[in-house]
Amino acid sequence: MAIDNIKAYSHLTDEDIREIGRRLDAIKEEFEADLGEKDVRYIKSLIRTQRYIEIAGRGALIFSGYRPAWLAGVALLSLSKILENLEIGHNVMHGQWDWMNDPEIHSTTWEWDNVCPSSQWMHTHNFAHHKYTNILGMDTDVGYGVLRVTRDRKWTPMHAFQPVINVTLASLFQWAVGFYDVELGKVAAGRATWKETAPKFWETMRKAGTQGLRDYVLFPALSGPNFMRTVSANATANFVRSVWAYAVIFCGHFPDEAETFTKEQWKNETRDEWYLRQMLGSANFRGGKILTILSGNLNYQIEHHLYPDMPSNRLAEIGKRVEAICEEFDLPYNTDSFPVQLLKVQKTLLKLTLPNKYLAADRDNAPEVRSNAAFTKYPEVSEKLWVGADENGQRAGLRTGLPLLAQLRPTVKEAMLNFTGRTPEWRRKVAAAEAQKAV
Repeated sequence: MAIDNIKAYSHLTDEDIREIGRRLDAIKEEFEADLGEKDVRYIKSLIRTQRYIEIAGRGALIFSGYRPAWLAGVALLSLSKILENLEIGHNVMHGQWDWMNDPEIHSTTWEWDNVCPSSQWMHTHNFAHHKYTNILGMDTDVGYGVLRVTRDRKWTPMHAFQPVINVTLASLFQWAVGFYDVELGKVAAGRATWKETAPKFWETMRKAGTQGLRDYVLFPALSGPNFMRTVSANATANFVRSVWAYAVIFCGHFPDEAETFTKEQWKNETRDEWYLRQMLGSANFRGGKILTILSGNLNYQIEHHLYPDMPSNRLAEIGKRVEAICEEFDLPYNTDSFPVQLLKVQKTLLKLTLPNKYLAADRDNAPEVRSNAAFTKYPEVSEKLWVGADENGQRAGLRTGLPLLAQLRPTVKEAMLNFTGRTPEWRRKVAAAEAQKAV
């Protein structure tokens, strides 16, 4: 069901793929050469603003016995934590600001406001996720080990409880991230020993202890008789930050038409195909400047995956160039509004609580998953497409083909009938089985 031949799926020639890679390399070189004082002012101003907001929030919570002060403190502290995690911490630890050679704003020295130690996060995220983006069995961000976001993951009875797991993950996202690189599941499955795992586990526990001491002991103590009110405010701010981070990240990785890939694709992948995989395996969402900053510029997830160490304030400008490349080569540029992308994700998570046998759409042509096999299975689509540009420079490739494939999917009514076992397709299968038995 996942893509095992990105060249065939994209309907591009070898030369097309090399040209896309050349242009994306040129964009990177151009923007890196242009980095300077404007960018320095941006990140320093952002960090200063975030710290002022945190101080204001902590100050308001000293008076958290008064409801307006409690609400103001929660709002300011939530905003502070969101900014620190997404637009600052995430991006600093990607090395986006290392070129400044500022020891205070450097990937090797930054420790963020999160349960997860920065060193562990950089290994799991910077290396494993960004190198193996959406490669099944290699990128552990695909479902985070607990959610079924693709039919390629075998259904188990646990997935019937996916809505509950999903809500829990969103609520406690920073804790999920915190223990992500520890990989306790490997210990439980016998694929790792406690001796191997213990150093990371205790490192995370120490970081979690520091975070807990800060948010639930030291700062609440400053509010004296309002101690418990401040504890509840800090817990609420951490909850808001977790849910927001979950929403932003999931919208960039799991909406419809964010593709997944097989290990076979990765084994034979060129650098230029790596670029192509990042473009097809990611999704953006539209929003104004405020939404962009609050999302850490991860509403430009496609561009972030192409250039993970590019300063985030440059991604919007880069996005226009990347979208133009997609249009020229008839490639999809997966973007929609934030609510729509989030709704698509939740729809997929809900649908995949069911075993595959209850899903009506073709396993190679479903909203949440496609493969290059879809174009060979449906000649009525493939005959309308061609690889590369024709003699007139016109293209009819992947971007043209995806809506045609979508038209072949079952309607909602047909999907419901399939679930109840009343579709003609179901009847044909039953008749065929009975005929086989008779023989």
